[in-house]
Amino acid sequence: MMFRDRYDAGEALAERLREFAGRPGVVVLALPRGGVPVGYVVARQLGLPLDVFVVRKLGTPGQPELAMGAIASGGIRVLNADVVESLGIPEWAIEQVTRQEQEEMERREHQYRGDRPPLDVGGKTVILVDDGLATGSTMRAAAAALRQAGAARILVAVPVASRATCDQLREEGNEVVCATTPEPFFAVGQWYKDFAQTTDEEVRELLERTTLKDSSR
Repeated sequence: MMFRDRYDAGEALAERLREFAGRPGVVVLALPRGGVPVGYVVARQLGLPLDVFVVRKLGTPGQPELAMGAIASGGIRVLNADVVESLGIPEWAIEQVTRQEQEEMERREHQYRGDRPPLDVGGKTVILVDDGLATGSTMRAAAAALRQAGAARILVAVPVASRATCDQLREEGNEVVCATTPEPFFAVGQWYKDFAQTTDEEVRELLERTTLKDSSR
């Protein structure tokens, strides 16, 4: 399955989540930036509240694209033990990267949401959306943070993912809905015709559009 763009992917994902349409106590949280257009369509199609949930990848020193873990709101940090051990990354280096990403995470939360408080997830069913899953480290950090925040049920929902990553997330106690799990899987972007980077402006615009819609109900 090849998606035109993230909005098209959101349409496909929403079809697999129809049972949640209009259901009270359910919220959609999207991982910025790429997950927000997907989550926006899912929330719009299902008539559910939408918010962002900011998570930051922890890149390895010298190889920032290689994730050694991730952090999320609530002081949660998930480390990829295999990467840390195989590269011999010292604790001081992990702490340094963590501090840098913590600052960026806080900046982005304010940039996207402004002074609007985050959605309360206590006792709620959370549909946690991204544009795809490769290693899943970012999603694991998000799920861990939401459990700590008191979410009653967490459903990881993505248009495309590695089958192994989906299986691993399920083994860790998460529910997973994925529109397609192609094999072989190399990268999320190969399953999109248009995988241009989502901008901060687009994220803010989609959230503002959602907020205005909710306030008019």
